[in-house]
Amino acid sequence: MKIDIQILTEQQIGEMTELISVFQKVFEMDEFIYPNENHLNKLLKSPNFLAVTAKQASTIVAGMTVYILDPYYSTKPLAFIYDLAVLRDYQRQGIGKRIIDFFKSYCQQQGFEEVFVFADQVDEEAIEFYRTTKPTHESQTVYFNYVLENHIEAKKSF
Repeated sequence: MKIDIQILTEQQIGEMTELISVFQKVFEMDEFIYPNENHLNKLLKSPNFLAVTAKQASTIVAGMTVYILDPYYSTKPLAFIYDLAVLRDYQRQGIGKRIIDFFKSYCQQQGFEEVFVFADQVDEEAIEFYRTTKPTHESQTVYFNYVLENHIEAKKSF
């Protein structure tokens, strides 16, 4: 199966929307509200955001989003894989691993220090998948979330 992997450019808003649709299906986000075109354009123009897609023919079947971090302790950037998904009919065919390999190669060429990703402990499939991508090391990290008020509710309080 021929799969084309690419990093989206700022002109590819339609492809970004299609990638979000892949995330919506795979992550079963039933009540998801798509961001508007202006927001997607802003993201794709940002030097701190990348979207990677995997296409079969003209259909996006997988992809990932990445945030670029500029640490204060190093002059080399870090890449944080935020989301990675492969449509169910295309899973277990090596597409996700090819995306990771493509991106690691890209980051190495661009002088990045490290690529990292978090996987929830309860998501055994994701953990097993990332183990197959031969990470340099695996750590048992606990991270904490601070859910903030919805911006609409916050505006009401002003």
